[in-house]
Formats: sequence, structure tokens, C-alpha cells
Amino acid sequence: MYRDNNDGDNLTERTMTLAAALERNDSLDRRTVACVIPASREGIPAARLCAGCSMQPHCFPLGVRPADDAVSTRRRLYKGATLFRAGDPFTAIYAIRSGSCKTVLLTEDGREQVSACHIRGEYLGLDGVGAGTHNCEAIALEDSEICVLPFAHLEALARDSERMQQTIHRMLAGEIARERSIMLMLGTMRAEQRLAAFLLDLSRRYRARGYSSTEFVLRMTREEIGSYLGLKLETVSRLFSHMHREGLVQVQGRVVKLLDLSALQGLVASSGQ
Repeated sequence: MYRDNNDGDNLTERTMTLAAALERNDSLDRRTVACVIPASREGIPAARLCAGCSMQPHCFPLGVRPADDAVSTRRRLYKGATLFRAGDPFTAIYAIRSGSCKTVLLTEDGREQVSACHIRGEYLGLDGVGAGTHNCEAIALEDSEICVLPFAHLEALARDSERMQQTIHRMLAGEIARERSIMLMLGTMRAEQRLAAFLLDLSRRYRARGYSSTEFVLRMTREEIGSYLGLKLETVSRLFSHMHREGLVQVQGRVVKLLDLSALQGLVASSGQ
């Protein structure tokens, strides 16, 4: 069975009270309230905030002790809430402790283009390192908990730790590799190959974080997947149905089970038109 990756701590009393208020008042915008009043733990030293957290090895390499101000806060975002927007100043990198997010670019003609889906254990905000501002919008795909890592503090740690330097370099290199992979996929792959590559990529990333690599929940809608893969909604739905009939995958709503990884890998590797 798959494991739901939204398995963080229980909601704080403040957030539970807010959620109850939202249920009683339909006129309140969950997205707006989640951004304006994030549930955080400001003032708690990072050593305590990170103690026992399964994300710590991803944030700080073995042997590096986080400074007291390395993690400024944890934010809880409702599904649909915005973490940062295009043009916002770059001040921090965001680690997903639980839940998932998508990043969205605004095209020249005003359309929204999904540029990435980020799951538990991954980072957001690296797009702002070079220019000092974000070039995309990050939106929670489900109720999520985000650790805010001020970049100035990470840089200070990196000056004293070669391991931290290597960690930051790997993060940046991973972002470059991801963007190149997307360009290759969109430029050379047929529609069916793109969807197979997307599913295999999720499989690899879930496996790396200790989750099932063959059965998981698709947090993005069919429309969002189409936007990410450069495909129409109807095409994505048709391809899922085709793969289901061919015995490659089993689809039940948003739950997908990969039945034949070898066949999916072969499909991605094929070069015919």
C-alpha cells in the first residue's frame, strides 16, 4: 500500500482553531488566511526544532550542527495557499517537511505553466539564488508544512563547513539537472513517453525517501500534469486510460500503481515516432 506523504506533526491548537473558523464561515478564503497567519514556531532554537525530524539529514549533512537561527520558522499552508510569488525577494530556501507543492511560471501570453512538482524532502526557492528574486510562484498541492531556511544563515554555515558547501552545491546542481531534464523531455519525447517519464521520476523520488515506488497518490490534477508535460488535459486522460488497458499502470482516481516498471522504462527509451 502507498503511504500518504502528508504525515507531519498534528496541527497546532492555533491552526485547529483557524480551521474550525473556516468551516463555520464559507466567506473566508482559506488560501488568503493560510498565507497571512501561518502556524509557526518562531523563537525555538533550530537544535530543538530539528531534533528528531526525519528531514534533518536533507537540510544539514552528517556532522554539521544547525545554528540556532538556521531555521527561522515552520509554516503550515493549506491546500492552494501561496508560499511565494514571482518577483518576491529571495531570502530563504524552503524544505518541504510534509505535503507537496507545485511551482508555476506565467507565460508571456498570460497563461500559467506548471514548472515542477515538489514532494516531501525536497527544496523550493532555488530559482531566486541568482537574481535575488523569485521567478515563479509556489503553491501548496495539499495541506503542507514547510521549513524556512534563511539563505544568509546557510551561507554562514557553508563558510565554516566544507560539507555544507557541498550540500548547497548539490542542491544547485540538482536544480540545473532538473531543468535540463524537462527541456529534453519536452523537446524530444512523444506524449506517451513524457507521461511514462513523469511517473518513473516520481517513482524514483518516492523510493529515495522511503515510500513505495510503485503505488502513490498523484497530487497534481490531470490538468496540472498536462501543463507540466506540455500536453492537453484530454491527452493526459487518454494516455492514462491507454496505459491502464495495456497493463502498464492501474489507475483509481489519483492513486496510481505502476504494474510494469520495465515496460515503462522501455517506452521512455524507445526512439520511434
